[in-house]
This record gives sequence, structure tokens and C-alpha cells, in this order.
Amino acid sequence: MNEPFNILFLCAGNSSRSILAEALTTTLSHGRFIAFSAGAKPTGTVHPLAIELIKPTGYPIQLLRSKSWDEFGRESAPAMNFVITLCESALGEHCPYWRGHPATAHWGFPDPAADDSKTRDEMLHSFKQVEKGLHDRIALLMDLPLEKLDRSTIRERLQNIHHRLKYS
Repeated sequence: MNEPFNILFLCAGNSSRSILAEALTTTLSHGRFIAFSAGAKPTGTVHPLAIELIKPTGYPIQLLRSKSWDEFGRESAPAMNFVITLCESALGEHCPYWRGHPATAHWGFPDPAADDSKTRDEMLHSFKQVEKGLHDRIALLMDLPLEKLDRSTIRERLQNIHHRLKYS
């Protein structure tokens, strides 16, 4: 078996979207990917509804934590094959240097935890929508023949995955 691919998911707070992406990618890929998540301005906590949705995947909940993307800009950080931003604010930030010269893409999703005036059921619905969107994109990512593609083609395909699903 080839070495697993490292993928980093970024959003501003690293409490919901990127956390869901980390858990989904790692569990759905069955060892093909090792996913990480981080934020430009981490909240320091993982949203309870994200944890609730991740538990059934079997991903170890104790590994989840809200962390700064600075951890992945260090020389000791794992080299990344892919970096995917999940929110507009992370996309606009000046990112650290990522080891591994990763292919990058943007899969924008609204923050399911942004409106605290929503009821729990409304928020859960928002979280489930983001989870489904991530799941669908990750499933398509898993189907790519990544070992046979160059970085430029991978970047294009990653972006196409999002656009294809966003407008379908």
C-alpha cells in the first residue's frame, strides 16, 4: 500500500466544518487519507453538535480539538498533500507555509454554528446539511486516481468537485 495522503481542512474557528471534514475524511478513506483540521482564529472548543454527528462514524472523539493553523506551519508538522479551505474568511487570510507544497482548493460552506438565535433543531439541521455536503465531496475525492495525477490537475479536480455539487 502507498503512504496515506495528508489533507488539512481549514476554517476560521476550527469548531465545526473543518472538524467534521477531518473526521469524515479519515473514516471514509479507510487509511488512504489522514485528515487534519485547523483554524485561522480557533475558538478553542469543538461544537457539541459536531461531536454528536461525528460519534457514529467511529472517529475517536478524544482526538478532536480546536487548534491554530500555526501548528501545521511548523517545520515539525506533517507534510500536506492537500489543503482545503471551507469558509470565506479562511480563504482570505494569509496562510502559513505548508510543508509538502500541497494542492489547494476551496469548498465553501456556511458556518452551521453562526446563528445562535436558532433552536437546537434548526442548528442540527444546519450541521447535517454541512455534513452531507462534506460527505458528498469527500466521496468524490476518494474516487480520484490521485496517484496518477499531477498537482495542477488535482487542484482543478478538487475545485470541480465543489462546483459540480454546489450547482447541481
